[in-house]
Amino acid sequence: MYAVIKTGGKQYRISEGELLKAEKIEGSKGDTISFDDVLMVSRNGDTKIGTPHVDGAKVIGEIVSQTKGPKITVFKMKRRKGYRNKRGHRQHVTILKIKEISA
Repeated sequence: MYAVIKTGGKQYRISEGELLKAEKIEGSKGDTISFDDVLMVSRNGDTKIGTPHVDGAKVIGEIVSQTKGPKITVFKMKRRKGYRNKRGHRQHVTILKIKEISA
C-alpha cells in the first residue's frame, strides 16, 4: 500500500514504515503529524485518485528528527568586472517515519 501526499510545496510517494525527508514541519522529536493533503491512495491494485484530494484519506507520521540538509554553494561571477559572490545555504528538513495510511 502506498500514497501520494503533498507537503512543503512538493509531492511524495510514501508507504508505511518508510522514512521521509521533507521541508521543515513545526514540531519536536516524537510528535505525531497528520497529513490531510492526500492526492492518491493505492491498496492491493485498487487506486483512488483525488480531485484534488482523496476524501477521508489520512496519513499519520512521527517526527524522528529536525536537521539540516546538505550544504549548497551559490557562486556568482561576472567576467572581467571583478565581481564575485560566494554564499552557502543549508535547508532545514524534518525526517518523518510514516506510521499509518488510512483511506
